[in-house]
Amino acid sequence: MTVSFTTTHRDAATAARAGELSTPHGVVRTPAFMPVGTGGTVKGIAAWELERLAPEIVLANTYHLLLRPGVERVERLGGLHRLLAWNGPVLTDSGGYQVFSLGARRRIDDDGVTFQSHIDGSHHRLTPESVVDVQSRFGVDVAMVLDECLSFPAESGHARASMLRSVCWAERGLQRAECLRASDEPWPGGLFAIQQGALDGQLRAECSARLCDKPFDGFAVGGLAVGEPREQLYDAVTEFTPMLPDDRPRYLMGVGYPEDILHAVACGVDLFDCVLPTRSARTGKVFTSCGELVIKNARFADDTEPLDPACDCPTCLRYSRGALRHLFMSREATSVVLLTVHNLAYFLSLMRTAREAIMASRYTRFRAHVESARADGEGIPAVAGEGDPT
Repeated sequence: MTVSFTTTHRDAATAARAGELSTPHGVVRTPAFMPVGTGGTVKGIAAWELERLAPEIVLANTYHLLLRPGVERVERLGGLHRLLAWNGPVLTDSGGYQVFSLGARRRIDDDGVTFQSHIDGSHHRLTPESVVDVQSRFGVDVAMVLDECLSFPAESGHARASMLRSVCWAERGLQRAECLRASDEPWPGGLFAIQQGALDGQLRAECSARLCDKPFDGFAVGGLAVGEPREQLYDAVTEFTPMLPDDRPRYLMGVGYPEDILHAVACGVDLFDCVLPTRSARTGKVFTSCGELVIKNARFADDTEPLDPACDCPTCLRYSRGALRHLFMSREATSVVLLTVHNLAYFLSLMRTAREAIMASRYTRFRAHVESARADGEGIPAVAGEGDPT
């Protein structure tokens, strides 16, 4: 394995764990949330502000980068880290999510997927081998195998065929990665497999059994957060996560609400990604320790409090809710930047404090406090700073 993982602490009452994922560009302390830089940038924020927020790892998307600017141009520009202006670890999705989200623009067969570009209508072919080639040429620290992500609900026969196809693709991707690692200029990154099987526990178990004895550097729970009710999402994460090896990192793909993340951490998940913090900022939605608020609401027009009195991000230290509402309603681009900084700071702080709680074996208490404060607060604390998050 070119990427290694060590569990450093385990919570006494749950399956939550803290760990360290070693990569070519540094160590990722888990549990960790990955800001999403789909097309080569985390939207709404400059690289120096991202460095100040100090995420452990950043995610980008192979499909979108393949369309624009293209793999050859990424190479000419110095690789994906240089394009992102980010020196820390980078993980790339393979394009498997676009199998789900761009269903009207793709044709799938046993050998791979053909996409029609949403940009110019051109056609692009992704195979299990080509997506590993592309990600290695990007110079990423962690690559994902190509998989088939189904929408909800999925018919059982279709789900089984899709699962077996994803397993086959993962095996082919691993063979290609091993060839690249044995080349004259070996790729030093790691490759994660993806567990599929819709909401069928037997299919998930079979998928895990077929993949887990192979030398993947980590494993993801895929195919969730695609329209299923939250109760079913929670049941699925509880059931499916322990099917993956304990000695390697576990990544829950695309799940991003704070309560959902906290539940998954308790189940033993290590890595998360979601566009929620950045996309929400562009619509004026703000995440706080006291729940969500929508900054364009009139009640904030004369509000002199920060977005979150418990937050020490640059936005909360310098701007009031009233000022931010004015900027947002005036369509000042600055408002989106400021809200993005805060939302990312909130999610990254949530993961850091979760890690600290795990290391102190008090994760259950920590989770209960966070969820209670968010459920009761509606974005406005009764008393600023009230409560003990540990």
